[in-house]
Amino acid sequence: MSVLSARYLHDEAAAFQHLENVLWPAGPVCPHCGSISGKHYDLRKSRVGLRKCSDCRKQFTVKIGTVFESAHIPLNKMLQAVYLMVSSKKGISAHQLHRTIGVTYKSAWFLAHRIHLAMDTSASFFDQLGGLGAIVEADETYVGKYDDVPHRTKGYATKLTVLTLVERGGTSRSFHVSGHSAAALAPYLKANINKHSVLMTDEGKWYTETGKGFLDHQTVNHSEKEWKRGYAHTQTVEGFFSVFKRGMKGVYQHCSEKHLHRYLAEFDFRYSNRVKLGVDDAQRNERALEGIKGKRLKYRPADEARASTV
Repeated sequence: MSVLSARYLHDEAAAFQHLENVLWPAGPVCPHCGSISGKHYDLRKSRVGLRKCSDCRKQFTVKIGTVFESAHIPLNKMLQAVYLMVSSKKGISAHQLHRTIGVTYKSAWFLAHRIHLAMDTSASFFDQLGGLGAIVEADETYVGKYDDVPHRTKGYATKLTVLTLVERGGTSRSFHVSGHSAAALAPYLKANINKHSVLMTDEGKWYTETGKGFLDHQTVNHSEKEWKRGYAHTQTVEGFFSVFKRGMKGVYQHCSEKHLHRYLAEFDFRYSNRVKLGVDDAQRNERALEGIKGKRLKYRPADEARASTV
């Protein structure tokens, strides 16, 4: 049965129950005091998803303390948006979301950014990519342009630099960096790649010194039309860029410097939870829902001063 036919995508009460099953596998947990008492009051007959803590006496729903907190869009529609974003290889624009799930463009745009935040796993980057003998490819690409660049100005100096690290047969990590100098790239390579790994790059001189800190550093000379030499190549990371750039140009079309890191998180999430790694659309959807917990995104900075609501 297709996930799109699941009841929780079409009924709000079922959507709350599904999200509770994902975030509260052992039963309701009060987000205000942390109580896991089985005596929480069930107020769902008066308002969908509503409960009341028997300890602190405060009301709550499963949305509290997640990226969906304070959202006024029906939960089942937000879960539809999650599924559409995790199952669309090159992403889905806010305009397409607003037409598909039936909300305003403004609501769809903000909802998409909430879901981007749920997909962002950078806070869990405790383990490095690679390991003894594992191969990690590194490369840069360029997208969009800096927000303060005059409209008529052209050239790579105006574009945003993206560094992506891909472990062969594994996951990816992408970063918006200040440029392609050794000083700009070295900290990301050292922090995110295990020193016992084999580093694969192109002939960029900015990798030369940093590459000495790994088990081995192999390069291919693209300027001489050398694309592969034995197991030395950067075709894996280039494959990631081909999907990323088609999505940014063909689906999103424009991305400001301010929000680039959110789109990078989206493409990293789908790549790192792809079918080749044994993750289908349904499993990818569940992993995205698990990522909504403990994160908030306010529409305006002034909203930070406002009290949270159920």
